[in-house]
Amino acid sequence: MTYVVTDNCIKCKYTDCVEVCPVDCFYEGENMLVIHPDECIDCGVCEPECPADAIKPDTEPGLDKWLKINTEYASKWPNLTVKKDELPEAKEFDGVEGKFEQYFSEAPGEGN
Repeated sequence: MTYVVTDNCIKCKYTDCVEVCPVDCFYEGENMLVIHPDECIDCGVCEPECPADAIKPDTEPGLDKWLKINTEYASKWPNLTVKKDELPEAKEFDGVEGKFEQYFSEAPGEGN
């Protein structure tokens, strides 16, 4: 099992999860984060820290797509190990449906 970041992170990008991760397995895209599944130790401390409820265990049904997305972009985006401010539009986009299709960006974030 691993944890994955899902679509509610898009255009929110809260980084509370990054701050508590003991193995630094978060990677930063322009408008979301992903978890590297081979680095995640399945401790689960990140899940309750996410204000947008965007982190889920990959054992939940229907998350195969998100496991693939997290795996792919964790190898392309820079590592993020420190908390940053969320995106300015985070509260406005929290809970919006269809964010992946409308807003997902393949561009990398800045990392640290």
